[in-house]
Parts: sequence; C-alpha cells; structure tokens
Amino acid sequence: MPIRRLPEGTINRIAAGEVVERPASVIKELVENAIDAGAKSIDIEMSGGGRDFISVTDDGRGMARDDLLLAIERHATSKLVGDDLLNIATLGFRGEALPSIAAISRLTIASRPHDADDAWSLHVTAGKVKDPEPTAFGKGTRVEVRDLFFATPARLKFLKTDRTETSQAADAVKHLAMSRPDIGFSFTDSGRPVFRYGAEEDLLEDGSLKRLSAVMGRQFSENAISVAVKKDGISLRGYAGLPTFNRGNAQAQYLFVNGRPVRDRLLAGAVRGAYQDFLARNRHPVLALFLDAPAERVDVNVHPAKTEVRFREAGLVRALIVTGLRDALAKAGHRASSSVADAALHAFRPGGGAYSNHGQRFNSGLAEAAAAFQSPFDHLAPGARDTVNTDGVVGETQTGGALADNFPLGAAIGQLHETFVVAQTADGIVIVDQHAAHERLVYERVKKALAHDGVATQGLLIPEVVELGEDGAARLMARVEEFAGLGLVMESFGPGAVIVREVPALLGDTDIQGLVRDLADEMAEYDSALSLKDRLDDVCSTMACHGSVRAGRRLTQTEMNALLREMEVTPHAGQCNHGRPTYIELKLPEIERLFGRR
Repeated sequence: MPIRRLPEGTINRIAAGEVVERPASVIKELVENAIDAGAKSIDIEMSGGGRDFISVTDDGRGMARDDLLLAIERHATSKLVGDDLLNIATLGFRGEALPSIAAISRLTIASRPHDADDAWSLHVTAGKVKDPEPTAFGKGTRVEVRDLFFATPARLKFLKTDRTETSQAADAVKHLAMSRPDIGFSFTDSGRPVFRYGAEEDLLEDGSLKRLSAVMGRQFSENAISVAVKKDGISLRGYAGLPTFNRGNAQAQYLFVNGRPVRDRLLAGAVRGAYQDFLARNRHPVLALFLDAPAERVDVNVHPAKTEVRFREAGLVRALIVTGLRDALAKAGHRASSSVADAALHAFRPGGGAYSNHGQRFNSGLAEAAAAFQSPFDHLAPGARDTVNTDGVVGETQTGGALADNFPLGAAIGQLHETFVVAQTADGIVIVDQHAAHERLVYERVKKALAHDGVATQGLLIPEVVELGEDGAARLMARVEEFAGLGLVMESFGPGAVIVREVPALLGDTDIQGLVRDLADEMAEYDSALSLKDRLDDVCSTMACHGSVRAGRRLTQTEMNALLREMEVTPHAGQCNHGRPTYIELKLPEIERLFGRR
C-alpha cells in the first residue's frame, strides 16, 4: 500500500485520543485552562456521565473574537514564553486540548475579556468551525461540550457507567482544587450539587489544610502532620497522615509538582521509603504533598496528559521527600491517629462489630503463645527510668494522682489477659498492646545503637544450633559478616544448619530459633544485589519482633509504668513496625456516652 497523507480531520481525531481519554480528561483540561486564565471561581456542570453535556465556566481573563479562532487551532497557545519548553509556569502549554475536544464533540465557547464591552461565541462540530457570533455573556469564559465522542463512536464503547465517569471527573477537579485553595470550585451533576469549595483567604497553612480537609475528609486534618522542608532551591510542603491512619491502596496519596497533579514513580517510591519503618507492606499512607522546584529543573513535556514529570536531580528530590516525611513523623512522637479510638468505640456499641481502623477483625484469642521470659526494660530511654520509683509511681498512689495527671499516657492501673496494659490519664484511659508497644521500643533502640557505636553482643553460654535446610543456611552464610555487624554472630554447622554464638544484647533472652528462621525466609525475598544495610529496617524490625515482650507475659506495675514512660519519649511509639496502633486512648466524655451518661 502506498504512503499517503492523512486528512486533517483524521489527524485531529488521532491526536484527540492521546489527550481526551474520557470525560474526566475533558474537564481536567478545561479547568486547567480556567486556572491558567487567572480565574477565582470555576463552576463545572455535567450530565450523562459527561457523554451528553459538560460545561466549565470561569471568571478569568476571557478571550476576544480573534483569540477564539486561534484557541481551537492545534498547537496555538498563549502560555509559552517564546519557545522555551524548559520554563513552563502554567498547567497547560501544548495547545492541544481545545482542538482535540472540538474534533470529537459539539463545542461551544463563549467569552468576554474584562476590558471588553462585547462577548463572542464560537461553535465547532467535529472540527468544523463556524464564524464567531456576538452573544450575551459576563466577564470570563464558558466552554460547553455536547455529545462527546459522537465523531469517534468506537470510543464510547470503552466508557464506564455514568456514575463511574462522574466520579472520575469529580476526582480530577478535586485534585486541582487541592493545589489552589485560593480558587472557589463547584461541581454539579445533572442539576445535583456534588461539592462546593469556597475560596480560602488564608493561603498559608490554615487555608491549605481547610481545603485538604474539605476534599479528603475531616479525619485527615485530625490525623495529619505538617511537612515543610527546603534544600537547594527545591521545597516540599503539605500534610502527611499518621502511620496508624492508613489505607489498603495508594489512592489517597496526592502528589503535586509546581501545582500540577502528577503520577510519578519516583515520588511514590520516596513516600514508600519514608514510611517503610511504620507500615506493613500492604498498607499505604494518606497524604498530600506539594513539591515546588524551578521550572528549568523539571521536565513536564513528557506526555500529552501532563501527569508525568522528570527531574533533573532525581536523587535530591527523593532525599528531600524521605527526609521531610521522616522528620515530620519523628515530631509526632508517640501520637496515634484518632481513627483508632473511633474504631474502638464503634466496636463497643451494639452491632458495631469488632474491627480495627484497618478493616481487620480483632483477634478473639487475646494471648499469643508465650515466648521465653525476659526483662525488657533494662534499656529505658533517657529520662524514662527517672520517672518511675520502686512502686511504679511518682510521689502518688499507684492508680492515678500526679502520674496520671502529669504524663500523656497516664498511670498503669492493671493488665488485661496478660496482653493489654490499662492506664488512667487526666481525662480518660489508655489501653496499650504490650507486645506492639515494646516491639517499637526495641526497634528504635537497635537503630539508635547501629547509628552510634554499633550493636553490643551477648555471648551464649550454650550456642544454639538452628536447622534451616541447605538453601536457608546458604543464604545466611552468604551474609554472615553483615549479620555479625548487626550483633548476630553465626557459623556454618554442617549441611543445612547454622550455630548461633552471639546475639544482640538489646534483644534479651530472645527466641533464637524463630529469629534465625524468619531472617532466612526474608533473605529469600531480598534482591541478592542488596546488602543488609539496604534492607536494614526490615532486618531490625524482625529482630525487634523477636526481642519484645510477648502477649501472655504478666508485667509488674513497675514494668507497666516503665513501658508507658518510655513510649512517651520514643519517636513513633504510636504504632508498631507493621503500622498497627500500639495504644488506644478513650476520653472520659466518650466513655460516658457509651453508658448514656451524656
């Protein structure tokens, strides 16, 4: 078949397939144009899932008659300074959106500049343009799209239900609204208001958090911590959810680069790296982060949808995100999310069901199999031991007084099922999972020791032989020197076995057999090119799990109070290494409501 030039209409429809994937794509492009036009109020309407009708109205700069004709030509734009694609300060710049939409729909644009007396409208049907006509319209622009994809009917077959398409479109607008709290947004579906966000006057933290709360829900603002860090001209700001406030997927992670919503593997990977100490692999944090960088250091001309970016200094960006998030999480201290208490209260109510905030049913068998006896409080954090005397109190009775009033986690008053510590605070009670809490404390001790003088080891009076099978033993022996640096000294002991001669002293009288077997299993999942230093957090977490006080161990009052005091001075003590909460706090008014006293 000979080579031939495609007709202009076919070319436009091919281009439209890259830009206009579904109704949400149309709305995203039109709202971005409104933002670039300096709008302070943007109203979106749609019906029939966007197939039948879409309208975006703004109070931006508007367009004159001749500008309307240029706006629907391919690659005509007012947003590029010269031809510099490395200095893009607007959301749009390619000049493809309006002509792509016009090629596959019935498009009408009405517009009037702020300094003009007359408004003009333009009608385009499947790429065929009529002459502009005078019209009655206020200042700004309104774009109406009818019969979307009527010129490419095959595309209609790939659209989802009206509800799904409307939800996708609403999400696209919400993404843009999150980055611009100074702009008011309204969204209407078939005459039914879906949401309305008023413009926030305070553009600093309060205004930004109010808009994020409006979009992501009140629980997010209650359980979010501020993130702010800057280095070498690149800044990161926003809010990140506490580790115990998490989700089963990453859809509640909102990432922006220079105000542009993006889906970027580098950014998503940095977020995973920052939270890897605090969440199980199948849980994901909730956050909204805004990265601002000089335009020449970010390439946004990667894909027509403009949701992908590339960074000139990818390593710096990743380090900035990891550092910023970890610093913010460290400042949160032992704080746990309020959703944990909400889930507990829900479980207490009739018909509430015993579920955690992760959607997982609580274990009705409260006690695990007991591990070997150990004394877990020999290495209290600085200041923790000084607050506890031999009676487990500070100058008052064991059940309250100054200890309950002066410390966030209060005074221990008892232990339930040899698994949970109950403490009285100044205005409620705290219930602590002793194993989860101590696991976090041991983990932080191990990390701190490694960062300073290394892990002190404790020789075993009787070395322990662990049978692993040939593959498991070989995996450990391949990294025996690295394990020795972590305080675990092993040697080969014939085919399929190792002998353990020293263990980290911080772990106490730990379950050596279980620890070594778990480490051997984990080595099978690691990339052989990665050193243990690269997977240090995972290894430390496994050690901490085996070195912590177990459920089923009875604690004295002194030990219980020591646990509470150390939790208060240990970073990230609100959740264990797997992202589960270490304690639940119930305020007195909440408890009173359970009994109908309020």
